[in-house]
Amino acid sequence: MAVLTEEQLKSNKTLLKKPELLAPAGNLEKLKVAVHYGADAVFLGGQEFGLRSNADNFTIEEIREGVEFANQYNAKIYVTTNIFAHNENFDGLDEYLLQLQNAGVTGIIVADPFIIEACKRVAPQLEIHLSTQQSLSNYKAVEYWKSEGLERVVLARETSAEEMQQIKDKVDIEIEAFIHGAMCIAYSGRCTLSNHMTARDSNRGGCCQSCRWDYDLLSIEDDDSLDFVYGEEATPFAMSPKDLKLIESIPKMMDIGIDSLKIEGRMKSIHYIATVVRVYRKVIDEYYNDPDNFKIDPEWLIELDKCANRDTAPAFFEGVPSVDEQMFGDGQKRKNSHDFCGLVIDYNEETEMATIQQRNHFKPGEVIEFFGPEIDNFAVTVEAIYDEEGESLDAARHPLQIVQIPMKQKVYPHNMMRKEL
Repeated sequence: MAVLTEEQLKSNKTLLKKPELLAPAGNLEKLKVAVHYGADAVFLGGQEFGLRSNADNFTIEEIREGVEFANQYNAKIYVTTNIFAHNENFDGLDEYLLQLQNAGVTGIIVADPFIIEACKRVAPQLEIHLSTQQSLSNYKAVEYWKSEGLERVVLARETSAEEMQQIKDKVDIEIEAFIHGAMCIAYSGRCTLSNHMTARDSNRGGCCQSCRWDYDLLSIEDDDSLDFVYGEEATPFAMSPKDLKLIESIPKMMDIGIDSLKIEGRMKSIHYIATVVRVYRKVIDEYYNDPDNFKIDPEWLIELDKCANRDTAPAFFEGVPSVDEQMFGDGQKRKNSHDFCGLVIDYNEETEMATIQQRNHFKPGEVIEFFGPEIDNFAVTVEAIYDEEGESLDAARHPLQIVQIPMKQKVYPHNMMRKEL
């Protein structure tokens, strides 16, 4: 089945469904930021059975607190239990799943069939979502997992728009797809570079991202000697693809009927999460509210660039990507254009003073941009900085330091400040 024509898509506008915006959370602070900036749901990892061992990850008590916070915003919490398990990994699984259910978690994201069986048996109130680790990219495989009683499948990042539409048309199951974040050079769940190079199991939470290391590309000659491929020196080479960015394809994904649009990045900063969630929230809402007159605002693209530290591309969404979507040499060294400086704690309208938790160095005389879900972006020149005792400072230089700055524009808790690099 071909992708719908523009005329067919327009006729479907009245049936348009607003998809869930699903954001990552590597810790409790990131969870709260994601929800505050507009995420409908958050996915996170507990301290067992997940694939991000280097994230802070959540204790059961933190998961419970996260659920209570999310409930205030009618947001959902999904917990990753998506390792490919070995025999020793099953100890404590039943107890853990029951704890998640009792904590009020909406569902779990799973790759291993035994964990699916255990969840049905021990914690039947939890929704079961199949992880992208299973690399689903065809409707027959999706049909199989639906027959196993799953509520949702997370498609492989390699799935095209045409394939997404075929799956959605043929199988009555919720579909989740990635829209922004890192891409794996292999199919997710199929790479063992990390295992071989560092003895860290990428499919049990230990991926060291070997594909993103810098390599020298040389050729092996017939006599087993090494020779340069281009010119007179080794060619810098990395196996990593560019990061995924599908902001301009959100309307098409909504027309197809994708149920959940997923942002990758549990290891990312709160600045990254706030920026990306806020932009995609605007895209989804504006297209849903007025699809016929929708246009991509160039400011949205500028916003995403402020937190991007790698080049981006649409990856496989429109088909097999070109060689230009692969990162070579210094291409992966790009830095984001702005530096996250601080988080707003409070604003006193009477004294016109903002209380800030410092996150990176800033000083009087610098131009600082504020942004948040309640405000339009605006910039101010820092006139002065005071510590908690009211003493003047020449800079906010200490991590997490609480400072105050005078400013006439009102800001709100969880608004953020950044400066151009």
